[in-house]
Amino acid sequence: MSDLTLDTARTIIRAAFEKGQQMGLNPLSVAVLDAGGHLLAFERQDGASPGRFGIAQGKAYGAVMLGMGGKAQMARAEQQAYFMAAMNGVFGGQVVPVPGGVLLRDDAGRIIGAVGVTGDASDNDEAAALAGISQTGLIAEP
Repeated sequence: MSDLTLDTARTIIRAAFEKGQQMGLNPLSVAVLDAGGHLLAFERQDGASPGRFGIAQGKAYGAVMLGMGGKAQMARAEQQAYFMAAMNGVFGGQVVPVPGGVLLRDDAGRIIGAVGVTGDASDNDEAAALAGISQTGLIAEP
């Protein structure tokens, strides 16, 4: 598989929401971006604030543009704050470098997109993203 499809994006979103419900999380919002950082799909659960779109998109956008998941971005920000601040400047302030942004790779290791989940604690957001991705056969890189 080398392309991320709308059907795959919908599967990720549905499974992420199911995981959030199983875990008793706050209402989630999920964005799925393609390899160019373009929005493929977005949904927010009832009760999720409308501002969550920007956060979900920013988590996924940082992952795909920097080629590293949110957990790796956060570690980089803690070690090299100036670098991550500069990268956020380069990308117009769109990068949200925390867990919940997960890079997507195909079975050949190519980056094909990213998922951003927000609504609860960042580690819980990441768990929901990983659960959604696990339903697709894609490789998740948190």
